[in-house]
Amino acid sequence: MKNKLAQTLFSSTGGYAALVLRVPVGLILMAHGAQKLFGWFGGYGLEGTGQWLTSIGLEPGYLMALMAGGAEFFGGLVLGLLTRPAALVSAFTMLVAIFTVHIGNGLFMSNNGYEYALVLFAATLALAIQGAGRFALDELLLEHFGGAGNGQRTDA
Repeated sequence: MKNKLAQTLFSSTGGYAALVLRVPVGLILMAHGAQKLFGWFGGYGLEGTGQWLTSIGLEPGYLMALMAGGAEFFGGLVLGLLTRPAALVSAFTMLVAIFTVHIGNGLFMSNNGYEYALVLFAATLALAIQGAGRFALDELLLEHFGGAGNGQRTDA
């Protein structure tokens, strides 16, 4: 059972393509999380983000800001740490953003539409499906918890 859980969480069929996707998407999400949590990069921090989330009906706003910012900032995608669950939480966060903030504005980002959140949703969902790929901490965790040579990697 332990081996099966490790396989589910840490194995990957993504290879280098997942690495190429995971790192920039992870950096973008970290920056957005830093805006929400710490007020960096022009963000409003937890207090301001929480007030805004309350104003659009996501309550309690402070907790929602903490959860969204935490998922984005501490998600671990850059390092490939617990990639599948982190990517799944990020994908869910993007769906919430699409349907609570952007959907009424149409597709295009120039009108505050949902195109950017949709791209992040698609990228994080792909990572949730295929795993971290190469050069990820998940590879080390798979060796430790799943036994060496038990990965499901299909690339060279």
